[in-house]
Amino acid sequence: MNAGNGADWAPLLEQLAERRAAARAMGGADKLARYRATGRLDARSRVSGLLDPESFVELGPLTGDPAIPADAFVAGSGTIDARPVMVGAEDFTVAGGSIGTTAASKRTRAAQLALRNRTPLVMMLEGAGHRATNALERNRPAPNDLQAMADLSGLVPTVAIVTGPSAGHGALAAPLSDFVIMVGGHGALFTAGPPLVAASTGEQIDKQTLGGPQVAIDTSGVAHNLAESDDAALALARRYLSYFPSSAWQRPPWVGPDGGNHDVGERALPELLDLVPVNQKRPYDMQAMLAAVADAGTVTEIQPTYGTSIITALVRIGGHAVAVVANQPTVTAGAVTVAAADKAAAFLQLAGAFHLPVLFLADNPGVMAGSASEKAGILKASARMFAAQHRLRTPKFHVTVRKAFGFGSSVMGANPYDNQTMTLAFPAVTLGGIPADVGGRTAKEDDDTRRALVENEASGPWALAQTLFYDDVIDPRELRNILLRGLDGAVRGGAAEPVAHHGYLR
Repeated sequence: MNAGNGADWAPLLEQLAERRAAARAMGGADKLARYRATGRLDARSRVSGLLDPESFVELGPLTGDPAIPADAFVAGSGTIDARPVMVGAEDFTVAGGSIGTTAASKRTRAAQLALRNRTPLVMMLEGAGHRATNALERNRPAPNDLQAMADLSGLVPTVAIVTGPSAGHGALAAPLSDFVIMVGGHGALFTAGPPLVAASTGEQIDKQTLGGPQVAIDTSGVAHNLAESDDAALALARRYLSYFPSSAWQRPPWVGPDGGNHDVGERALPELLDLVPVNQKRPYDMQAMLAAVADAGTVTEIQPTYGTSIITALVRIGGHAVAVVANQPTVTAGAVTVAAADKAAAFLQLAGAFHLPVLFLADNPGVMAGSASEKAGILKASARMFAAQHRLRTPKFHVTVRKAFGFGSSVMGANPYDNQTMTLAFPAVTLGGIPADVGGRTAKEDDDTRRALVENEASGPWALAQTLFYDDVIDPRELRNILLRGLDGAVRGGAAEPVAHHGYLR
């Protein structure tokens, strides 16, 4: 061995260390101090907060112009709860988080590696979209990261965390993701920011009014959940991913006492008798029922402020990850609106793609009637939800809690011989194609026929149970235990395959 080689390496290693230090410096001490003074984490701190300690391996730290550290995009791999993930974070302290040519390549590489390695991808968005100076470069076009992200759909879970204003190309990573979290007071999504809006349309508007949570979460449904802070958003992303397998080639993980879930056993639910009124006209909070059925502390509602007549939630029952679609009787009596149907259809497709069992808790008077609902496209939206539930090949459980009328029962999975694992009813249910009294009068039936229709509607689930429309009519107090046994018998472990899609859901 030549003892003099070490000296030859010294200047090269010193140069490498200097370049790495410059990349980690981000926007510099002053910019970082001003940024952190607003109560926010910087991009690298967000990556560290998301991942398990000491697990981050950076991808492309030396990309781009040395004067633009990491080309304003911190990316790499790490683990969450010891499971591998890919992560990328726009760095607003460097060039406003804009996307340079090499950053575009890095974004694409991160998405491609997520698919190749069959791991989730988490993107943190806070940037101005494509960098204006890209137009002055004469290099070959960069790979398109949006194409790579679109290829991930249904194959690996994807999460976008909107930590600040996100515009243009960068913002499109949000609607291409399965789950979008916005940080309150800072996060905003738009195709173009206020200056461009003012220049192109003359409209004067601020960032939050243009694309803040009230718009993106509550009104448009582009984003899903609101977090109060960066730390809360990171915790929610970790929690969300805990319900899913790393890819569509795996099954969802079971979480028992070793994972901190000690409520995996059977227990009766006497509280349901007090919670659920027999009187169909009295509302109750379905969230409370869901909390009682699920393992303690495991309910994570998705899009809680959008399409609120339907609850979509991720829960655990007996340690199994379960996707729940439930009518909310406190909102329009649980009637299925356009927004609710759209939310549920997308959620069902997500659950099916990653092999989560689905539990339907039905209590609705049907899909929303009226001119406003028809103009909004309720027929199309409810048909899409119907197709999504029909296409499920995961274990499917239906419970008629109180009432289910017409297409409102069909979109909630109450269809005979439609691949249900279990179809149940509580004793105090009211069923029918349409409310009997209205239907009788509309059809101009005589008094005796109308009376018979009303009596039949009020007769409960017994006739349908006799025909095996329902597998069983159960005491509400037994619901958790019956579901738990059904899940234990139906949920399979081991390898899986991605779901094949045919046709489209328009």
